[in-house]
Amino acid sequence: MKRVVIGICLALALVATANLFQGRAQEADQSAQAASSDDRRANKNWAAGNPLKIALLNWYQANRVPTTFDVGKSKNSQPYGVAFDGANIWTANSSEGTVSKLRASDGAPLGRFTVGGQPNGVVFDGANVWVTVSPNTVSKLRASDGKVLGSFDVGGAPWWPAFDGENIWVPNFSDGTVSELRASDGKNLGTINISGAIGAAFDGTFVWVTGYGGTVTKLRATDGKTVGTYSVGHNPIGLAFDGANIWVANNADGTVSKLRASDGTTLGTFSAPGSPYGVAFDGVNIWVTGTYVVELRDSDGAQLGLFDVGSPTSTGVAFDGENIWVAVAFKNSVNKM
Repeated sequence: MKRVVIGICLALALVATANLFQGRAQEADQSAQAASSDDRRANKNWAAGNPLKIALLNWYQANRVPTTFDVGKSKNSQPYGVAFDGANIWTANSSEGTVSKLRASDGAPLGRFTVGGQPNGVVFDGANVWVTVSPNTVSKLRASDGKVLGSFDVGGAPWWPAFDGENIWVPNFSDGTVSELRASDGKNLGTINISGAIGAAFDGTFVWVTGYGGTVTKLRATDGKTVGTYSVGHNPIGLAFDGANIWVANNADGTVSKLRASDGTTLGTFSAPGSPYGVAFDGVNIWVTGTYVVELRDSDGAQLGLFDVGSPTSTGVAFDGENIWVAVAFKNSVNKM
């Protein structure tokens, strides 16, 4: 199975040419401990009612200096997923079964933790870091020290997950399903069928999931009910919420789709040269990884920047409140921009 999933990674790369402050983390942890094990909505959603907080997750003052940092323990770490925990950057190193933790302010390495298998995506829940691991598990690590708190079964080839304030949503690429896990204890709350599910994002009320065949599905977070399915470009992968709209990277046709989150209406389709892969919002503009890193103006999709990272493709992307961090899989590094 590992070879199959590695094949998926390579196939996606070939198409490309080839979330909070310590106080919030403590609050989420305390809320989870106090909640009943039978309570489906276990963790407090600190950002409820504020879509900009959902979109940004966190911010702090830091030096904006473009820098490259090696991650992993080898020269073949191949980082894919990237996440910010309010102070640090985490990367999922797909080729060596590890997760790296770097201090966001200066990129200093703070730890490397073994999760086994093939780590693909990573997301922060306010206290812990969740890592999707192929062939079919998700690992939960304590953000403070990287201790593995649990490993939970999901579908095949889990990819880029999302946190909705209470639960973790995991797209399972090879199964064509999405797993919902309770963040407090990892209990599986349900499985939803979405063909080619590969990326997920939360907009404050709904979870959006890209289907690699060319769609985005909108799920109600409270019960997983499908609210709508919308056509986008070819082979969408990453997506992000900007506080009002959903942006989708269409890997096979060099475009990014902008959908109104309230009703899924397509507001525009914009060029992103190369093969778009991941998407992040920095509070003003949209950043898209792929053959290049592309900066688009959020208001109208105008291209503001095109950056060459010196690799066939860049993959995961995250905003730390001051800088954009980009995983460069085939250079085994992460760029701070």
